Amino acid sequence: MISINVTLKYSPMPVSVERKETVDAEALYAQITTAMRSPTPELLELTCEKQTEKKVAIMSDQISAVILSQKDGSNSTGKTPGFFNLAQVES
Repeated sequence: MISINVTLKYSPMPVSVERKETVDAEALYAQITTAMRSPTPELLELTCEKQTEKKVAIMSDQISAVILSQKDGSNSTGKTPGFFNLAQVES
């Protein structure tokens, strides 16, 4: 699965949808970035291929970032790509 995370202005939690195929995920990423570049706000309606009942509609002028990341067995620790945790060292 490929995850597309959309960060919205004034919202601490990203909106996340998933695609099964890389081509589909990259097409959605391109659609979102094109809408972000548009001078007029657009309504983007997103669906998730993993949770088919999941639907979300967002205005393109409220998007501050979009992240495309691979979700596979090597990332099963629950860590978000692009972020890290500092391990607490005991003395």
